[in-house]
Formats: sequence, C-alpha cells, structure tokens
Amino acid sequence: MSAARPIRWPAEAIWEAVSPLLPGFTVEVLPTIDSTNTELMRRARNGQGEPTLLVAEQQTAGRGRLGRVWQSDVGASLMMSLGLPLAPQDWSGLSLAVGVSVAESLQPVLPALGADQPARVGLKWPNDLWLGGAAGDRKLGGILVETASFVAPQAAAAAPARASTARYVVVGIGINVLPRSPEGMSMPPGSLQEVEPGLDAPTALLRIVPPLVAMLQSFEGYGFGPMQPRFAARDVLQGRAVALSDGHTGTAHGVGEDGALLVHTAGGMQAITSSEISVRPSAVPPV
Repeated sequence: MSAARPIRWPAEAIWEAVSPLLPGFTVEVLPTIDSTNTELMRRARNGQGEPTLLVAEQQTAGRGRLGRVWQSDVGASLMMSLGLPLAPQDWSGLSLAVGVSVAESLQPVLPALGADQPARVGLKWPNDLWLGGAAGDRKLGGILVETASFVAPQAAAAAPARASTARYVVVGIGINVLPRSPEGMSMPPGSLQEVEPGLDAPTALLRIVPPLVAMLQSFEGYGFGPMQPRFAARDVLQGRAVALSDGHTGTAHGVGEDGALLVHTAGGMQAITSSEISVRPSAVPPV
C-alpha cells in the first residue's frame, strides 16, 4: 500500500492574515501530539506566552470538556488550539463567542429547514457544535477554553494599564471532518461533509482562524453581549426540555448577556453557569 498523501496546510496564508493583528504570531503543524491544548498550556506555564496556532494531524490524548477524550485518525478531524494573551473586562461567555465565530465561518448563512437542505450548524450551550436537520441531531465538534494564571509578557508590554487582568488563553477546537462510527457515543457524530461535501480540514482551518482572532480581540473590548443575538440564531436548546446535572429539569430560554443559560424550572427562571446540560430524548427540535 502507498503512504497516505501528505496534508497541505495553509500555514503561510493564515500567518499572512493574522500576523498584522497579532505581532509575533506563529503557526505550527505537528504530525502527532498528546493534545494541542495541553502543549500550549505547558508552554504557558514555562513562560512562553507568544500568540500561537498549533495544529495536530493526530492527537493521542485529546481532551474535551469535563475531561472527555477527543481522538481521531489523520485527516478525519480538524484539531487545533489557538493561544494568545487576552485581557477582557469580563471572561463570561467566551466559549459561546468562540462557538459563534466557528459556526459562522463554517456556514455563514443557515439553510432553511427541509429534507433537501444541508445540515444546519448550530450551537449547544456551552461549548458544542451541533448539526441539525432531517437526519436529527449530531455532534459536529467541541470547544475547550483554558487560561493560564500569569501575565503574558507581550500583554504587559503592550497594555501596562491592563496587565493585572491579562491571561494567556488557549482556545481548543475539535471538529469531525469525515463521517465516523457512532459506536460508544451517546449522540451520533456529524461531519463537515454533511455541511459542504468536499470540505477538508485545511480549508476549514483557513476559514476559521482569521475571523476567530478578530472576534477574540473584539471580545476583549466588548465582551459577549454583542454576540448574544448571533448565538440565539443558532441556539439548538431554545425551547427544549433540558435536564441539569443537579437533577432539576426545565425548558431552555436562550442565554443572557453574560452567556448564562436561562432555564425555566419548577422553581422559576434560573441562570445556569456551570451545570452539565443534557437534552431530554422527548424534546422536539425548535422550528
């Protein structure tokens, strides 16, 4: 058998688009690593706070929210982490804002509902990309945001007045590119091939990263509030019955300006900031 064709990553095109926004920005592509998020956090703890995009063709110990495993074969998924100094006035809603940016980059316009339409890229609070449509709900990808508790040198030099709030943030994104088996999964997986046939990991990476950097810099100044209506347009939990990890149940009613999920329970409306959310099987997708 011949060796698999090498993946051609658009590293130079991404660097050209992003470096004017992030001086010192670098792009690295590794054939394999334990986890792109783990590696950037290791570097941050060692004082390396440069803006970096790290892409892995294969991860051996990829991580999702709550310690879940995210692994994939070469070419089957896009696995990337973006690390940069950031000093927003309020960190609330950051993972939601990242989700909005990624979803809009992959599918700028939501298709109409219907059997003949492509799958719709939606957002499940707080950090999942979902596909919806005639085939039902499938998980397309996930987002993991982590921060290192130190002042990044560049942030301190560039903005001394804000240095006390600057942290190094690592935004990890994993997206299924090719269809995969649902075996062992609580929800069937979706793939980018359902959104746009032929869309591969390098093309998706180039679409995602420059707008993501611009969004993060906007978030630094304005927070999640301006992103709230855009999240609402893709909110797959809106109007659905949900169950919380504390045993309570209710109906999801969107998110607040701080990114908290609003759930109407027997005790009234609650703003949820940390509970694990599961959609009840009997829930009917919003129209």
